[in-house]
Amino acid sequence: MDHAPALADFTIAPLRSAAASDVDALLDRVFGPDRRRRTAYRIRDGMTAIVDLSFAAFDRGGTLIGSLQCWPAALDGDVPVILVGPVAVEPALQREGIGRKMMERMIAAADYLQSEPLVLIGDPEYYGRFFGFEAHWTREWTVPGPVERRRLLARVPAGMTLPADGHLGPRR
Repeated sequence: MDHAPALADFTIAPLRSAAASDVDALLDRVFGPDRRRRTAYRIRDGMTAIVDLSFAAFDRGGTLIGSLQCWPAALDGDVPVILVGPVAVEPALQREGIGRKMMERMIAAADYLQSEPLVLIGDPEYYGRFFGFEAHWTREWTVPGPVERRRLLARVPAGMTLPADGHLGPRR
């Protein structure tokens, strides 16, 4: 593509409508082939993505240009949370609102389904400002690998709380 699309030039659909090989190729382009070494992969080790909360973005021609996956995770194995990510957008199309629209769609689905709290590793200024994620929930949590403390964030539905400490990893 010669230019980035306007917001009307893409559609959001369930991730299952994208070929797994296309999603893997996109993730490699966005995060590099060593992406599987990241802490987030250890947190969700052995889990299957949550179909109702995972989305894809397609351009007008039907080419995959973005993906967002959500995974079952837990604190200490039994306090359920949902790990959000990776959120990936084709590098040439980043900063065009594609990732933001996928996040909005996922959060609307999570709210509708009254899901568990959402957790992610990401930019607190962005995810806090636009989506209500906060680091204060996760201050004392441990994870199975390195993480910048300020980037471990949670979005907790009204009326719910999370433990102040615990180890974030796969759900039992």
